[in-house]
Amino acid sequence: MENTNRRKKMSPAKRRKKRIQKAFRIAGEVLVGIQILATLVFIGFTWRLGMVPAKYLAGMAGILLVFAALLFTMQVVTRGKAIVSKLVSVLMSAVLLFGSVYMYQTHNAVEDISGDSLGRQVNSMLVVVRSDDPAEKVKDTKDYIYGIQHAEDAEDIDAAMEHVDKDAGTDVMTAEYKTLNEQAAALLDGSVQAIVYNEGYGGILEEVYEGYSSQVKIIAQYSIETESDDSQLVQGKAAEVDVKDETFNMYISGIDVYGPVSSKSRSDVNIIATVNPTTKQILLTNTPRDYYVTIPGVSGDSKDKLTHAGIYGVDKSMATLENLYGIEIPFYARVNFTSLITMVDSMGGIDVESEYAFTTNGDGGAVINVQQGTNHFNGKQALAFARERYNVPGGDNQRGKDQMAVIQAMFKKMITPEMLVKAPSLISEVSDSVETNMSMDQIQKLIQSQLNSGGTWTMKSVAAEGTGDSQYCYSMPGTALYVMQPDQTSVDNIKALMQTVKDGGQLPE
Repeated sequence: MENTNRRKKMSPAKRRKKRIQKAFRIAGEVLVGIQILATLVFIGFTWRLGMVPAKYLAGMAGILLVFAALLFTMQVVTRGKAIVSKLVSVLMSAVLLFGSVYMYQTHNAVEDISGDSLGRQVNSMLVVVRSDDPAEKVKDTKDYIYGIQHAEDAEDIDAAMEHVDKDAGTDVMTAEYKTLNEQAAALLDGSVQAIVYNEGYGGILEEVYEGYSSQVKIIAQYSIETESDDSQLVQGKAAEVDVKDETFNMYISGIDVYGPVSSKSRSDVNIIATVNPTTKQILLTNTPRDYYVTIPGVSGDSKDKLTHAGIYGVDKSMATLENLYGIEIPFYARVNFTSLITMVDSMGGIDVESEYAFTTNGDGGAVINVQQGTNHFNGKQALAFARERYNVPGGDNQRGKDQMAVIQAMFKKMITPEMLVKAPSLISEVSDSVETNMSMDQIQKLIQSQLNSGGTWTMKSVAAEGTGDSQYCYSMPGTALYVMQPDQTSVDNIKALMQTVKDGGQLPE
């Protein structure tokens, strides 16, 4: 009876205030509950990403959960509206949910560049006429004779010709040739009015016909997506390597095109990184693009330029280098011009050491003045520096050394604490620009290992040497091209250095 009288005596204003306080308290508890759920989701996605060491992940989870518990206590104990704690809960929940989405997208990005998702290759097929031809589109060529050849890329040629017939509005006439050389010659001498070939062969035609690109014009380009045999071949090897404890070789291939990194092309950059994760040593070996070698599984006893091996697949380039140095190369990383620009810009630029002072000629995409010593480059500048071979002493040999200097600068930047923390965002930004057969698990272990152990790495660069010559090449029969005959003493010295890294010995200064 006494309690009933007390309730009757409570004014409507007080009852309203009490209801509001109760509602605010319940709202606060709900908000903190959402925050705790968001914390668990964020921790789950971070764990799924697999790049943060367990000790750091546990510490981060503990801090976030303690903070959430503190806010929850404030909601239960504190009388009144506790507006600040509620706003903090809302803000934290938003940040954690955003972070969860970010971790999810980064995980997918890693899968995109890793061997777990390989299997497709994009071949860019070009329709080309002479530069003085009036045709601007394929529909203008319905009465033309097309020069084609099925010795290479037969399926891609057929797929491209289906596009040509559709765009021309008729089945165009064709003339078959045995080689790309004959096909191009027929176009230039007027025997045919148009030809179709893989864009990856364009560089070879430049070697044979001086000023080829200025004598022709491209009127169409068709992207043909196919299954990639080479990715399946090398992925089986990759799964057997423990990247945290075993010394391994990685082939770094730089292809000479822009656009999709999966495009078939010559490999102008051919660098082997021999990595010992225990001694933290890396040996970078550059093999000149014009090295005159056999291409296992392709050229038989005939020889060709190393750069041409890339046309037949990254596995053929790897097999060629394995044969040259007597090693196994389980991994590869493939980049192109677009890749380098994207990666360097994503890192905020890099500091590159140049052996010489020179000015680039612009063929690499930019004219820059390079200083002897340290240079800070953005993406376009780094590409111009790495591609220059005419205005730098030593020509193509020095270009190879400069390319390794860029890789060294990128590696040094990537292992800094700042970049390791930003690794997920960097991977997301470059996921369309890099292709590797290293598995998701192996990439995760490498990043985890560096975050756990820290420490600096020792890097040494070495370049294979040789002498210039003119020889016939398997990929372009009938025409002698500039090649580099390997210096066996140089090759043997590199073999010894690779073995030193593998054995855990100290690389010479």
